Amino acid sequence: FNAEKLAKFLVQDRQDNPSKYAIVTISEGATMTGGGIVEAGEEDAYGHKKLGGIGNMLTDTLKKLTKQDILYQQVSYLMRCGTPSFLDLMVGFNFGNLAIDLINKRTYGQMVAIQKGVYTHIPFSDTAKGLKRVDVDELYAVDAYRPNIRAVKGKPLFLY
Repeated sequence: FNAEKLAKFLVQDRQDNPSKYAIVTISEGATMTGGGIVEAGEEDAYGHKKLGGIGNMLTDTLKKLTKQDILYQQVSYLMRCGTPSFLDLMVGFNFGNLAIDLINKRTYGQMVAIQKGVYTHIPFSDTAKGLKRVDVDELYAVDAYRPNIRAVKGKPLFLY
């Protein structure tokens, strides 16, 4: 992503919001134009380091570009500490019941799943089949650095 372009979007979003704030969410695997993936820590047994640090780097960059206060918060901490929603509880409960049904039927080597909006189970081996990709053209407005929210119309509750 281009940090200058993102900074302009951020300033405009903040200006357009009656509460005068804007939010940026960034994946740890994201890279700034001309930069690389930010990694930290010791390498694992496969020679990989943990992703981490692009959020801090982006915060510093946006502060310089916008001359505004920027608050950095790692979402992972919030996600782990939040109260589960009704949907979180329902899906977890249903997954648990489906898993118990599999055990009672002595059906092993399976994983509970949701496919095309329907609860099911699949062989563990299916998890390694093929490349799973997000349809970026349909679900993301690349030039605007935004999700394409309207693209979910007509889709099931769980996108597949």
